[in-house]
Amino acid sequence: MTVVLVVAVLLAAGAGSRYSGPTHKLLAPLDGTPVAGLALDHVVASGVGPIVVVTGAVDLGPLLDRTPPVVHLHNEHWADGQATSMALALDAADEMGADHVVVGLADQPFITPEAWRAVALAPPEWPAVVASYDGRRGPHPVRLHRSLWPLLPRSGDDGARRLLRDHPDLVHDVACPGSAADIDTWEDVQRWKSS
Repeated sequence: MTVVLVVAVLLAAGAGSRYSGPTHKLLAPLDGTPVAGLALDHVVASGVGPIVVVTGAVDLGPLLDRTPPVVHLHNEHWADGQATSMALALDAADEMGADHVVVGLADQPFITPEAWRAVALAPPEWPAVVASYDGRRGPHPVRLHRSLWPLLPRSGDDGARRLLRDHPDLVHDVACPGSAADIDTWEDVQRWKSS
């Protein structure tokens, strides 16, 4: 039986420039826990790993102290776009000998552990796997086989979007519980606090 190594990647490097609250959006509390803390709690609870967290604009400090430990990478070039964070994570996954990465964003705290697990455990021969919620494609988490990594940009904000759009024949959807809603504004935090 072949062992397939799947690395979970949580991207947490952006500026959060649309957020007008008193902190960076990733540190904004939802039910007493920072947004990024909730997202990371779900990755850890999924059992998918090892886990790589890429930070940039904000220091997540003690939120990264986990068991099992996470691999923390600081992206010095975070302002050059999300693709630079993805490239850093892919390089780390490559060094670990990963077959797949499952990628999510730290500003999406409602992606459940079950969603992370369902995407990670999809048939390994599927090159790209995307979570769907209530019949609509995610966009996260997304699982990418290592054969696709060289096709991803290493700069800019495109990430895997263009790859998935240009190669729909490679993409499989997996129905997941939860929501891919993200926290971009102070109003988003207030809305989710009351729901």
